[in-house]
Amino acid sequence: MPNNLVISLDAMGGDRAPEMIIRGASIARVRMPEVHYLIVGDESRIAPLLEKDPDLAAVSSIRHTEELISSGEKPAVALRSGRNSSMRLAINAVADGEAASVVSAGNTGALMAISKFVLKTLPGIDRPAITAFYPTRKGEACMLDLGANLQCDAKNLVQFAVMGEVFARTVLGIETPTIGLLNVGVEELKGHEEIREAAGILRSADLPGEFAGFVEGDDIAAGTVDVVVTDGFTGNVALKTAEGMIKLYAGFLKDAFKGSLIARLGYLLAKREITNLRTRTDPRRYNGAMLVGLNGIVVKSHGGTDGFGFASAIEVAADMATHHFLQKITDDIDLLGEDYAQAAKTVVN
Repeated sequence: MPNNLVISLDAMGGDRAPEMIIRGASIARVRMPEVHYLIVGDESRIAPLLEKDPDLAAVSSIRHTEELISSGEKPAVALRSGRNSSMRLAINAVADGEAASVVSAGNTGALMAISKFVLKTLPGIDRPAITAFYPTRKGEACMLDLGANLQCDAKNLVQFAVMGEVFARTVLGIETPTIGLLNVGVEELKGHEEIREAAGILRSADLPGEFAGFVEGDDIAAGTVDVVVTDGFTGNVALKTAEGMIKLYAGFLKDAFKGSLIARLGYLLAKREITNLRTRTDPRRYNGAMLVGLNGIVVKSHGGTDGFGFASAIEVAADMATHHFLQKITDDIDLLGEDYAQAAKTVVN
């Protein structure tokens, strides 16, 4: 990792800002001592926190602003009135070349709107998408889009596939990721016209990843593919359903071990395995939704996470910058071939 890597942090976004942001940066500094931070927010609140952590202070600078974007602020309002907010100034730092990436735990809609306005999209990308990674039975995988684009044509889905396979190679370290289009069945005739057209393009494309065809909902957690591609409406529903089921089964498991004395004894006997399971599925390890397709690296941390979770988001931002995530997307878009070019021409016409 280069010694001059700078990450800008929106210090005022999130439920427990700025304390959680500074704590996350402190944890990330231990893991990545060569990274520097541009911390944007209220200096009167940030400076005392840095004074307690001289090592972090040594690799940090503060850009003062008292303005912030609230969690409930509408994206259009934030875009118009938040020009001097901590979120906007942190994103501006990426646009101006002062930072390689930005991490914010603030308002998701505002972050997407401002990032798209300030950074624009990469050449060859029509719409940015939201992606995240998660544990599966076979390792880790990512899915996109998770809510930025409710309706998508074939061209959009192909672009999502490219961005997903680059993310899998860059952040997950998968040399040749497999790509699947989320559908109502695996048969070639299943699904609407746009998804079938996208499948045809991906089958003929010479990408570093391997297109595996259609996948269904139960393939997501099974790890059938490394990259699951879908529209934002379906992806967001799938994500929220999975989160709800995890909480449900965690509650069932907790209640089961409280059911009797024998159950409590069973918990003590299985405590190490349960701890390993809890660590494997800890959402803080997978914290950070990436806004991919923008001409700049933007990572959205969950607003309710703690310092450990925010540090995980910082690590993702650093990995994406270090491994030239943006350039790889541009390079792979150029590999899509004539079928994609014809589809793009059809959309324009």
